[in-house]
Amino acid sequence: MRCLLYLSCFSLLAGCSSAYKNLTRTGTDPGCVAAFKPHFSLALYQTRVNVAGRYLGGLLVIKTMPDSSVRMVFTNETGFTFFDFEFNKEQFKVHYIFRQMNRKAVIKTLRKDFKLVLMDHLDAAGSYTLKENDDFYRVFPDGKDFYYYITDSSCTELRRMERGSRKKKVMQAMVFPGGNGMPDSIGIQHYNFNFNIGLKRIEDDPER
Repeated sequence: MRCLLYLSCFSLLAGCSSAYKNLTRTGTDPGCVAAFKPHFSLALYQTRVNVAGRYLGGLLVIKTMPDSSVRMVFTNETGFTFFDFEFNKEQFKVHYIFRQMNRKAVIKTLRKDFKLVLMDHLDAAGSYTLKENDDFYRVFPDGKDFYYYITDSSCTELRRMERGSRKKKVMQAMVFPGGNGMPDSIGIQHYNFNFNIGLKRIEDDPER
């Protein structure tokens, strides 16, 4: 847990150097990736976090609220809450976060990680498409961050998600489809720090 407090020491380090230098611009529509946007009605995930060899496990509930916001609550097996986040379009709210995790760098990193997976910024101005061989990078700028959704040429397969700058990759997410528009499993890997998150869906309705 203590290692989470030191994410700020590494969050500005370089990611995968020049990961996007060989990409070329294409005229294809990046908005096609909207077909892959997950729709979390109510899902429960077994969650495992690895920070520099320290492990944190528990359950993550993801639920779409009546106002279309998405709520994420991460607890341990006994019900102790680590964080309670709300994503609502471009707004983000921390309802609660455990004191030892309550650092700007930790919150910022988690917000950006889950924002990538939720695909909340597909209406971002200035989106475009790059390609390398058969990988098509659908790019959505957000300030200094760039969110990449890599598909095949016909945009029928979402191969992976990435976040970084124009040149460097900071993190990558793999999302494996499940039923009812909700992923079966999600893997998040950072390249600028030993910080990984694994999610595995364990039931359709945690309130049933």
